[in-house]
Amino acid sequence: MKMLQQELDSVLTGMQGKKILVIGDMVADIYLDGRISRISREAPVLVLEKAGEKIVAGGAANVVNNIATLGGDVYAVGLLGADAAARGLKKVLADNGVHIEGLLSDTKRPTISKTRVVAGGRATVSQQIVRIDAESKEPMGLTFEEKLHQYIESILPEIEGVVLSDYGSGTITEGLQQILISYCQEHDLPSIVDSRYDIRRFHGIGYVKQNDAELAAAVGRKLHSTEEICEAGEELRRELDADGVLVTRGELGMTLVERDGSIHNIPVSDKSEVFDVSGAGDTCVAAVILALVSGAKPAAAARLSNIASGIAVRKLGTSTVSADELRRTIHQLESSK
Repeated sequence: MKMLQQELDSVLTGMQGKKILVIGDMVADIYLDGRISRISREAPVLVLEKAGEKIVAGGAANVVNNIATLGGDVYAVGLLGADAAARGLKKVLADNGVHIEGLLSDTKRPTISKTRVVAGGRATVSQQIVRIDAESKEPMGLTFEEKLHQYIESILPEIEGVVLSDYGSGTITEGLQQILISYCQEHDLPSIVDSRYDIRRFHGIGYVKQNDAELAAAVGRKLHSTEEICEAGEELRRELDADGVLVTRGELGMTLVERDGSIHNIPVSDKSEVFDVSGAGDTCVAAVILALVSGAKPAAAARLSNIASGIAVRKLGTSTVSADELRRTIHQLESSK
């Protein structure tokens, strides 16, 4: 374990300052906190007195934020609205040093947002009572696609790794996808895709991240065992001609299937209480791309991301993991052996 700690320490050091481009569906997670005042006279519903509002980076923006807090130099590329959610999301990212010039604003669409109304009182436990989603169903206009293309072309010579974070909202068009995948292939740059609904379209990508349910949907069958997970991962890897497929499996850890036939089953690093799995996959992707860009072997990148994800799930809500937290946890795991 001591040698593993030293290896992961070295990888973490090498991750600092690496330039990563993240393109995808940027989401503003908005939390409205209310204190229960009374029952309305207009209808049998609670009346809440607004106590606070917080905007948190979600979707691809959470990948961006995690790369930033883990020490990367990250360029966010996506489409927002021209609204309060966009302003709040940009501020959250800019406060962490993210390059936000590639976040364009379209006045004809809302920023993708998920507003959670949380109610509580002095004698009651706070809980979410409703979620309100906002999202345009219209495809991205050609003008904005061309502007994103121009921005991408302007920064690619500086970029060391690429993340495609697809939440199904259409930011990653076929054209933009092909530009990035082709560039990574030509310049031997690490790349990874996390696609919730349409992973099969990303042919030629470097690495693929899926959870076990997403992988099962991609291959069209239920996966009951580690052996079946490995077979399905290799099937998807071959179809996409990818270097590797990383499958996150909740309390069972992760499985990495590589091009050379290597299979790595990585158990969870910490079995303490899990509070919230929201955004843990984004933390995983952020750690993997930074580790690969630092020169880490894929198995070491997966192990590091496994530890980072373990930190994320012990936090409430969509959250980030810092380089200092990750380093402390690596050392704690060694001392607990």
